[in-house]
Amino acid sequence: MNVRAKTSKWSFALDALCPMHVQVDQTGRIHHVGPTIQKLRPDLEWVGQSFLEVFRVLRPHRLGIKSNLLEARNIKLHLQLGDPPNTTLQGIVVSDPFREGVLINLSFGISVLDAVQTYGLTNADFAATDMAIEMLFLVEAKSAAMNASLSLNRRLEKAKNAAELQAFTDSLTGLKNRRAVEQSVERLLEDGAAFTFMQLDLDFFKAVNDTMGHAAGDHVLQVVSSRLLTATRAGDDVARIGGDEFVIVLRGPIDDIRLAELAQGIIDHLSEPIMFEGEMCRISTSIGISKVQSGRVLTSDQLMQQADKALYSSKARGRSQYAFSKSCDFGKSGSP
Repeated sequence: MNVRAKTSKWSFALDALCPMHVQVDQTGRIHHVGPTIQKLRPDLEWVGQSFLEVFRVLRPHRLGIKSNLLEARNIKLHLQLGDPPNTTLQGIVVSDPFREGVLINLSFGISVLDAVQTYGLTNADFAATDMAIEMLFLVEAKSAAMNASLSLNRRLEKAKNAAELQAFTDSLTGLKNRRAVEQSVERLLEDGAAFTFMQLDLDFFKAVNDTMGHAAGDHVLQVVSSRLLTATRAGDDVARIGGDEFVIVLRGPIDDIRLAELAQGIIDHLSEPIMFEGEMCRISTSIGISKVQSGRVLTSDQLMQQADKALYSSKARGRSQYAFSKSCDFGKSGSP
């Protein structure tokens, strides 16, 4: 077998065993590189390039000269690619047994993970015995485990949010329920915030249920809920706390005149007929209003008792009215 054939077989074997090797001839120019090295600069015509122009020798400094590089044997190198990205590499220099020059076997060292991402390398780009294979496997396993954990956490968070939403939502109307509004009121009282608590009870709702059936009653409750949401602000709480009982929590200080207008507007709006399967459902509402001044010390039970007392007063005066709890004055047609 001639030298050329032996050299070809030698290069083929090196490509398999040392895919990151570089063969440098006696003039200091590259005459062969392994397949992984080629991936670092796929557009570069490697053969014929000066090794010391493609690579910059960081350590030892003396090997930055061609003659010193060619005379080096069994020396560990620290290199850097000359142009960006300036990937750092480690290597060892040995004699090339089939031609004059040296053989330099390279590796990424601890920067292997960065190199894999930068150049899109895979297991196939490393020798089968390279410890980088084990590292890449561990990284892939960790990545898969983290992705699975993240996916599970997202599903758990969605399930938690759905459960919390269900726990604080009235299933028929989609409004907040008693539990939700009690929690909201407790928080406002703890913060010493100013707000208004309105308690509403539908008048003549039982007659709708008794004469037209529960389906009609459910429809009325849903329409009422929609009308209450329309009458209030986005930041206010509207809740259904019982069969035909509703609560509105209005955040911030609001003067009595504005509250009276709002209460009367709700009464007028809910008094408008509601159609169900071609029949007309007529209801009205009575409202009890309890105001909480900023910094006032009050328990939620006391607040609800005040609103309930005002609501009872409204009904006692003939329904379709509102009353303020502070003095139990009665209002109709916008007068507190």
